[in-house]
Amino acid sequence: MDKVKELYLPSDEAAAAKAAAKDYKSWDLTPRQVCDVEMLLDGSFAPLEGFLTEADYDGVCASMRLASGALWPMPVTLDVTEAFAGEVETGETIALRDQEGVLIALMEVSDIWTPDKSAEAAMVFGADDDRHPAVHYLKYTAGPVYLGGRLKGIEAPVHYDFRHHRHTPNELRALFDKWGWHRVVAFQTRNPLHRAHMELTMRAAQEVQANLLIHPVVGMTKPGDVDHFTRVRCYEAILNNYPEQTTTMSLLHLAMRMGGPREALWHAMIRKNYGCTHFIVGRDHAGPGNNAKGEPFYGPYDAQELVREHEDEVGIKMVPFKMMVYSQDHAQYVPMDEVGEDETVLNISGTELRRRLQVGLDIPEWFSPPEVIKELRRTHPPRHQQGFTVFFTGLSGSGKSTIANALMVKLMEMGDRPVTLLDGDIVRKNLSSELTFSKEHRDLNIRRIGFVAGEITKNGGVALCAPIAPYAATRREVRSMIEQYGAFCEIHVATPLEICEERDRKGLYAKARAGIIKQFTGIDDPYEEPEAPELKIDTVKVSPDEAAHQVILKLESLGLIR
Repeated sequence: MDKVKELYLPSDEAAAAKAAAKDYKSWDLTPRQVCDVEMLLDGSFAPLEGFLTEADYDGVCASMRLASGALWPMPVTLDVTEAFAGEVETGETIALRDQEGVLIALMEVSDIWTPDKSAEAAMVFGADDDRHPAVHYLKYTAGPVYLGGRLKGIEAPVHYDFRHHRHTPNELRALFDKWGWHRVVAFQTRNPLHRAHMELTMRAAQEVQANLLIHPVVGMTKPGDVDHFTRVRCYEAILNNYPEQTTTMSLLHLAMRMGGPREALWHAMIRKNYGCTHFIVGRDHAGPGNNAKGEPFYGPYDAQELVREHEDEVGIKMVPFKMMVYSQDHAQYVPMDEVGEDETVLNISGTELRRRLQVGLDIPEWFSPPEVIKELRRTHPPRHQQGFTVFFTGLSGSGKSTIANALMVKLMEMGDRPVTLLDGDIVRKNLSSELTFSKEHRDLNIRRIGFVAGEITKNGGVALCAPIAPYAATRREVRSMIEQYGAFCEIHVATPLEICEERDRKGLYAKARAGIIKQFTGIDDPYEEPEAPELKIDTVKVSPDEAAHQVILKLESLGLIR
């Protein structure tokens, strides 16, 4: 089997380039960029040889074509800050380093431009809608300026976990050659596998007379997904249920965009680079959920149609995902379209599975092997034993801190989990004392609170946050950060502005009205009210103790406390 082109320099050239790089400007790669660089360097993203130029980017956005005419459906761009872009010139070589400063690659900068991100969102993801995780990332996390140019690989990013399951495209191709696997069907997943997945993948392999590659994504997936450590242990547990020497697993360090049809085509092209001949495409493959209108971003079979349209050009055949259900009458899984009218079928949705895990209910063996459920229970204890965050938001003087303090005492009285209060003033003093009250710095302050709350939640504690947090997009970003680890309960303390001004102990509103304090929330800077908080409280009508009790009742209704 032919090799794909890798972008790593030979060892002697890499050593010389590494020494020269000490004098280059450095960019510290974000986690998503580390994933992209690794996939570029090892040939996973062939035919790309670096981050897209502006001409390539324009073509990919508009028509899924590089400037050369080659098919490529997903923008792969190096987004940077305006400050860094202002220091760099075209023709210059920059050093790309990981978060610890390790030199990963050199980049010859050929293009520097400021993209129209709304246009990119509409063309690539089908909608300029913040509810799409890729659009939200594009607009609120990614840098405003793009750099394009070729890469020269110095050192591959190091992975300390599951090394025996990690392969480059050429390593996996070599294994297929060694094993005599000439037809290989790949199965993409970002979720744990259960018996239905096992049945459909075995059927798919049998139908096309191919061996099977389980190829899960372990880079970046959708916020809230099961962590990859748990998932890989689940995959290892279920692999023993496949016939011997028919199936293997390899981990893909891809940063998913959840881009629906384009993403499915992208996934197919990546698997072609890994030596696969067939690729299973599911219903609503890489779909991110619903848009702002409550409708799916993509049609259920849009992804299959786009991959089928281009499969000859890509050189990989699309195998449609067949919905498998458990027939109680036959005590086995069958495709949905083969179920008889009078047959009794059983199924457990993802939502129902999460509910059963949360409350500790039994999960039947016909649904998933016991060893898989055992792994899931290790990292998904019942909801009342998990960490969570209560995030109060409201105007200055609304009563957030008072209610949060009352709630903290009530939760500490229960004594089942450690409780930490991240009050706005306390955080400003201890974590963010150097920050101003500009929008950029206010957002950074809230992200810091979100990071700390996420760590508390991840480790089974309760984080009570009480900042003003005036901007909806930043609150949504914090919610996504925390929901990876546990529940996020947003409380809107909806005290009217005039009442907040009456309570103003520090005279801040008076100073803002007089123009002494600028960009003060509620006066000359907006407060964007939450559209759908878990709870809304007006402190004009209730005392702090009553408000805290309302929060306790809400937490009970969510199953977070007993």
